Amino acid sequence: KDVQKESEPHVYLSKEEVKEKIQSYNSSVTDKLKMTLNANGIYTGFIKVHLELCRPITVQSSQSQGRCAHSNNEAAFYLPDGCVNTLHISSTNTVREVIEALLKKFFVTDNPAKFALYKRCHKEDQVYTCKLSDREHPLYLRLVAGPRTEMLSFVLREHETGEVMWEAFSIPELQNFLRILDKEENEQLQILKKRYAAYRDKLEEALGGVWKPG
Repeated sequence: KDVQKESEPHVYLSKEEVKEKIQSYNSSVTDKLKMTLNANGIYTGFIKVHLELCRPITVQSSQSQGRCAHSNNEAAFYLPDGCVNTLHISSTNTVREVIEALLKKFFVTDNPAKFALYKRCHKEDQVYTCKLSDREHPLYLRLVAGPRTEMLSFVLREHETGEVMWEAFSIPELQNFLRILDKEENEQLQILKKRYAAYRDKLEEALGGVWKPG
């Protein structure tokens, strides 16, 4: 179950505590994505972000892949389910900077303010999610939680604002969304037509067998 959870207070660590935690973290890493402590106290490392986006994203068409609808130099398409991206960041990078880096990596031209970063924690038989504020530091959260993603993982989602705020999208974006909807509607219509055509063939075959003389 996905349960919303309030943000936990930030606990500041001393330089020695950070050093000890990084040593402990690196000793538990199984995927070689270790952290590095610099002489100035800033440390670097990796985080994995699950992209769980319900609406299509707008990207530069020269970099777009998959099902898309084009408009000038941009294209809108849905990211596939289960998409995960790994980022190399520092302890000074904020949530807002991580979101911007993710969008830049995918050549996304959408406004970063449309997206939010969540942390997902597993406790007993429940899954807790908490929206992170723009000023929080994801690598610090990764360090404190340890390298196990079942203990903590990061998720990029659209802002949960109830109904979609369509006025926040540009005209080209809205036009691309309409093209995608038209294409999906046509695809579903063709699937339905094939299904009923198959039913019709089976019925006609059965009727032919029933009325066949002798």
